[in-house]
Amino acid sequence: MPEITLTTLVFLCLAAAAAGWIDAVVGGGGLLLLPALLLGLPNVPAAHVLGTNKAVAIVGTTGAAVTYVRKAPVQVGTAVRIGLMALAGSMTGAFFAAGISSDVLRPVIMVVLLAVAAFVMLRPSFGTAAAGDGAGKKVTRARTVTAIVLVGGGIGFYDGLFGPGTGTFLVLALTAVLHLDLVTASATAKIVNVCTNAGALAMFAYQGTVLWQLAALMAVFNLAGGMFGARMALRKGSEFVRGVLLVVVFSLVAKLGFDQWTA
Repeated sequence: MPEITLTTLVFLCLAAAAAGWIDAVVGGGGLLLLPALLLGLPNVPAAHVLGTNKAVAIVGTTGAAVTYVRKAPVQVGTAVRIGLMALAGSMTGAFFAAGISSDVLRPVIMVVLLAVAAFVMLRPSFGTAAAGDGAGKKVTRARTVTAIVLVGGGIGFYDGLFGPGTGTFLVLALTAVLHLDLVTASATAKIVNVCTNAGALAMFAYQGTVLWQLAALMAVFNLAGGMFGARMALRKGSEFVRGVLLVVVFSLVAKLGFDQWTA
């Protein structure tokens, strides 16, 4: 592990805790964690930063998923199937990533995110209650298959191809396709994220690009942040998640805009 000052170590641990909280509530914790690692480890190869990021994130994501499953009405089987499809999609996206410029993708994703933000703001009821004839109405098999193929495969492909905002897109898509409230969608997204993170971490570990000692320390803070965020989302409900969602969406748009401007 490279030499790291105490100040940098504290900064990275606090960033890991904050990222765990954000990721547990609405997804998008990587928007904070990965830049923090890049800033704190400027002389470390990018592959090691990415591998360490995954080793930290999977711990917090797993903790949040366990917390949600215990208290939220999550269909674990469906979530795992979506996760496995997302894993396959992310591997496919990574295969094509080398041939596509992120400078082309950034403006497209920014437009999509702004449209999403407008939709959420103009539809206050979105994700605040289950849709259908009643809250207990079962989702049709067709919608479940759509979620597995399009949400899992499509967003998984995007994750491998480009990445930023994957957790947020998962929450929005699961809410729309499976008629989940935002809390249950966040819970389901966490299980999907565990599947995709596990696949990526296995590859990074095989390549030897994980700083395990640093990852282990940061993971403790990420786990604490993730479990606290999940409990807060469960306690405060969908309106709270909706507010955090809008903040994350606009933050992502700002980051992508900055990246595009400085590219």
